[in-house]
Parts: sequence; C-alpha cells; structure tokens
Amino acid sequence: MRVLIINTTERQGGPAIAAYRLTEALKNNGIKAKMLVRRKSTEQLTTVLAERNIASQLSMLWERVKVALHTHFRRNHIYTIDLGYSGGDITELPEFKQADIIHLHWINEGMLSLSSLEKIIASGKPIVWTLHDMWPFTGVCHYAHDCDHYTEHCHECPQMNSRSHRDMAYRIFERKAQLLQGAHIRFVACSRWLGNMASNSYLLQGKRVDNIPNAINTNLFRPRNKRTAREALGLPYDKRLLLFSSHMLNDERKGFHYLREAAIRLAEEHPEWKGQLGIVIVGKHMDPAMCQGIPFDIYPLNYIADEKVMVDVFNAVDIYVIPSLQDNLPNTVVEAMACGVPCIGFNVGGIPEMIDHLHNGYIAEYKNVGDLAGGIHWLLTEGEYDILSREAARKAASTYGESSVAMKYIGIYNQMTGKNE
Repeated sequence: MRVLIINTTERQGGPAIAAYRLTEALKNNGIKAKMLVRRKSTEQLTTVLAERNIASQLSMLWERVKVALHTHFRRNHIYTIDLGYSGGDITELPEFKQADIIHLHWINEGMLSLSSLEKIIASGKPIVWTLHDMWPFTGVCHYAHDCDHYTEHCHECPQMNSRSHRDMAYRIFERKAQLLQGAHIRFVACSRWLGNMASNSYLLQGKRVDNIPNAINTNLFRPRNKRTAREALGLPYDKRLLLFSSHMLNDERKGFHYLREAAIRLAEEHPEWKGQLGIVIVGKHMDPAMCQGIPFDIYPLNYIADEKVMVDVFNAVDIYVIPSLQDNLPNTVVEAMACGVPCIGFNVGGIPEMIDHLHNGYIAEYKNVGDLAGGIHWLLTEGEYDILSREAARKAASTYGESSVAMKYIGIYNQMTGKNE
C-alpha cells in the first residue's frame, strides 16, 4: 500500500513532527509512505518538496494581508487564522497519482487551499485527515477558545473582531460545508478532547471521527543519565530544573505567563527553593521581559530541531511544565514522559488524557496559578519521584509507541481501500 502524508512543513511544529514520526512508523511496518511538504528541512528521500512558484507565494502573501486587515493588524491573531486561499494543485504529481491513500495533516500557510482540497476530493482517492487543531471544522480559526459558533454556523468571528453575521468566517464556513458534503474522508483526532469537539461540529456531522494518538520512537526517547545530559547542555548539576518548551515562546496560548506567576508564588511560599531551582526555556523569540520577576535562575536554549538534542534536554530536567490554555495532544508531553520526566499542566484540551493526576504527573486547575505552583512543589517534594518517573515512561511506551499507532492507521487504510472487506 502507498500512502502520501501531506503537511506544510517536514519537521517544524508539533503537527509536522507527528506527521514525520507517523511516516517513519508506517515505513517500519511495511507501508510505502512518503511525505509531501512545502518546507523541507532534512535530506530524507521519502520526503517530497511541493513546487513553490511566484503565483503561490503571492497568493499566500495576499492572504496574510487580508487576515491582517480583517484583524485590524492585531499581531497575535495574524497566524491564528487561515482563510484557505493559498496552496497549490498536487493532483498532477506522480506521488499523488501513485498513492492509494491521501493522508492530510496540517495543510495551512500555503500548502493546500480550499480549491486544492476540492481537486483532491474530486480525484476519488480515499482521504484520511488527522486533526491537529480545529481549523478543518471551523470557519477560519485554528482554536476557537470560548467561541462555539462552529457547532452551528460560524459568524461574527471574535478573532476577526467581526460583528457581521455574514462575515469572512461565515463565507468560508459555507465553502467548507459545500466541500465536505459527500466527501470520502475519514477524520482522526489525536485526542478525545478534539475528537469530541469535531463530532459536535456542524461541518463534520455524520462523519466518522476516530481517536489515535501521535506516535513516538521510544528507542530514542527514553530515560538516560541525567548528569550526562546536563553536561552535554552545560546545565548545572546542583539544581532541580523545570522545563518550558514551545516552538514560539511568545504564543500566548502556550501560557508562559502562568509559569512566571507560579514561579513567583512558589518562591514566596517556599523561599528555600530560591537557590535550588532553575528553569530551562526552549524555543524561538525569547524576550528577556518574559522572565521579569522570576526569582530563579533561567537557562534559555534556542529552538532545537535535532531530536537527539531534545532527548538530552528532557533527560536533563526534573519536571516538564506545560501551562497551555488550549492544546490538542502536545508532542512535548509524550517526549517528556517517554524520558521518564513527570509533567504538570492545566486541566484543558488533551493534556488530562496524557497526564494521570498524582500517578505520573500533576493536573492543575485551569488558569489557577496557586494550584500550578502547588503542583510543582508536590512533584519536587511530596510525590514519590522515582515512581512518577517510571510510570510516565511506562505510559508513553504502552500508549504512544510507534508500532501500536501505525497499526491503528493501517487498519483505517485497509477499511477505506476495502482490503479487509
């Protein structure tokens, strides 16, 4: 069986990492899988670079301008919205023609437009679409936050600051409704949280939505010697270390300001930690102002694309903190757990499905700084750390292992192609 996995980037961002790992897992389980991307970052022969011409680049630029205009140039919203205007036709590529299954992942920012999707659907090839956010079933946004218009019909989009019933979100929602009607697509959500929202959406009514988590290579991501990992990264041996990691550190959805406030609260309530605790921060766009007032040593590391280095990062720290305000099934939580690192996050999105409270980590009340600080202190002092670590690694291996995830997808491919009927 030949599967073509489509994602905007090859290795940048959570969906790309998930799509790349699935490609490798499928190949390791007898499937001829290739990945089609708009931005390639490795020399992997089974990753194909989609052609980028001037027309497609101008189309993407024009879409960004339109988004900026509709959001009144609010920087935080420019990349949280996608209009589905820009993207190329891939149906004439040999990789597309040879494929038995077209497997979509995150296809925004110029990879596929709604017109591109229309041509893919018209080809008649079976389509699997893994949901990494809400865009496939909303009008224009990747995360709807408190808005539930997608359950009936998008309009008066709060992220576009719109008060019009028939605004841009309404019109694109209508376009998607026409596109998806009768389409031979099987949807897969990485978390039950996203799957439930997809099933309750208007656009996916009557569509089957399966739940399959992201895969991880537990031969690579596994517990290693902490001192050796810290030595490789130049981190101190004599401190307990927390980790915060995000592709874009200034993404408000990732909630770094809650970690900052929790750190301040922790130092106020437990001043003995001031010289004993440090915070490692990994990601792009590190602004020193972000850390203002944090009473612990900060160890900033730039965005790391090399998985082997990230294995060292996770093994170097004691706790992974993910104070996201809305998230699907973060790869970083799986990676940390696979390395035996207990995690703490808010009770939101797919995070409570991953972290078992007081068993392999800590789930804090949503946006509760005091509970986040208390949870960090519990993990550092009151929890049986060795047991928490062991249980985290066990769950990662049993739930997110490559072979297990690959076989679930292969089952779907077989059903869609009729090979097990």
